[in-house]
Amino acid sequence: MRIFALALTLTLVALPARAGSTHVAAAANFTQAAQEIARAFKAASGHDVVLSFGASGALYAQITQGAPYEVLLSADEERPQQAVTAGLALGETRFTYAIGRLALWSRDGRAAQGEAALRAGGPGKIAIANPASAPYGGAAIETLKALKLYDDLSPRLVQGASIAQTFQFAETGNAELAFVALSQVIDRSDGSRWLVPASLYKPIRQDAALLKSGAANEAAHAFLAFLKGPQARAIIERYGYEAGVAN
Repeated sequence: MRIFALALTLTLVALPARAGSTHVAAAANFTQAAQEIARAFKAASGHDVVLSFGASGALYAQITQGAPYEVLLSADEERPQQAVTAGLALGETRFTYAIGRLALWSRDGRAAQGEAALRAGGPGKIAIANPASAPYGGAAIETLKALKLYDDLSPRLVQGASIAQTFQFAETGNAELAFVALSQVIDRSDGSRWLVPASLYKPIRQDAALLKSGAANEAAHAFLAFLKGPQARAIIERYGYEAGVAN
């Protein structure tokens, strides 16, 4: 009986903590990196991550309407701060997890010409994300204005609801050029890209925050801690971002 009791005790001690799950709202530009980080987090902790992607503005609107997200990974600083101000997120948990880079992409070799491709003229469309809801769209507008091309090119601009749809416009040929996140095209061998000089737009600081709905969820806290750690930072940098630092 003592041997059985000892064996049972040892078995219970060896069992890992019960795995949980957390629902994360993530900016569309971070799709591939977030999916890889979620897999690494699952392997390390046992916790599952349910990911929902979209434009940051759209995700924030869903949060204000009661969407069951527990963590917000925005593509900007403003929405997480708005969530804190509105009492929807915990201010002490907000930090910059990545700094994004803007790229110009095309199915052919045109984008590799960089600024010259934009100045070449022609009837073809140029896709950008909706600047009202997607920070990379705002960065595209800043870039065109810095190059003094916005007035000339504005009639050719088409807007995607998110950075994911913006890329689809160029990928399917509905636009000849698209301003996208570097992370979306960094691993692609087809098409061409131009890394837009960072001096042409404000830094795209992407902030994370724990939403109040996740305050009691161990998996949500653990995911944000993992996001700050070396394994996640290595993934973030591999997708072309500069890994952020806690605010």
